[in-house]
Amino acid sequence: MRNTEYKKVLIFEIKGNSLDDGEGIRTVIFFKGCPLSCVWCHNPEGKSPKREISFDAQKCIACNTCIELCKNKAISRQNPFFIDRTKCDLCFECVDICPSEALSQLGRHMSIEEIYSIIIKDKPFFDISKGGVTLSGGEPTLYPEFISSLLKKLKFENINTLIETCGYFDFDMFKTLIYPYVDMIYFDIKLYDKDEHKQYCGISNKIILENFVKLLSLNKDKIVPRVPLIPGITDTKSNLEAIDEFLRANSLKTDSLKTDNLKTNKAQKAKRLPYNPLWREKLPKIGVNRGQIFI
Repeated sequence: MRNTEYKKVLIFEIKGNSLDDGEGIRTVIFFKGCPLSCVWCHNPEGKSPKREISFDAQKCIACNTCIELCKNKAISRQNPFFIDRTKCDLCFECVDICPSEALSQLGRHMSIEEIYSIIIKDKPFFDISKGGVTLSGGEPTLYPEFISSLLKKLKFENINTLIETCGYFDFDMFKTLIYPYVDMIYFDIKLYDKDEHKQYCGISNKIILENFVKLLSLNKDKIVPRVPLIPGITDTKSNLEAIDEFLRANSLKTDSLKTDNLKTNKAQKAKRLPYNPLWREKLPKIGVNRGQIFI
């Protein structure tokens, strides 16, 4: 659950000019690695806590430079996903020489200073739009000491901070290292039934639900529960009603679970996340057969 190494962490994307991850214009930092393994993960390239290689067949110009270069013979047009990842040693030499950028490295070790130097360039946009920085993933709480130091640095510059979390973390660690330095927490509640959560997300939701209730006791206005609407899995009547009852039992407004209003409200309303099937296009790029997942 916890990674104590914090001098550098794996980042798989830094996305500026985002309008979908909190109020105003935001820069989103995507941390690599997640304790959950949701079958519908919107960012499947962020699941593994290790570096990966990606191949985009749409960009490939069939120059065969990478095939000729690979010393491990891991690249071949006869391979189902172009790259045999059992042979690839992640040297990324093929990435460096690919003229079309069809090959790319997923996950780069970055320091706080490296990330901060990118973020601070966007501060004028934050100031004018009441935006800020969003920590996402993957799951950023895998790196508590790192993000604590980063958040402190951002707060010193009066930059609004938001964290998107799956909720699976050590609560005492979160309360001490992270909570004081975030302005808003987007907390995902995917499935209420513990068996369904384990089936579709890989682990029990016991710690997740407990952490949610504990955070509410600190400040309800600081946390926004989110429910992704996955066809036939999370959007079922039984699941939405169970989550609705859970939130109401904790004195939260849940009218947005039953309407088409998807706007986030600081007055503790739940936020529905509409289904986006684009994640399925990412799977072959990282060597996963999308035909195995029927959503």
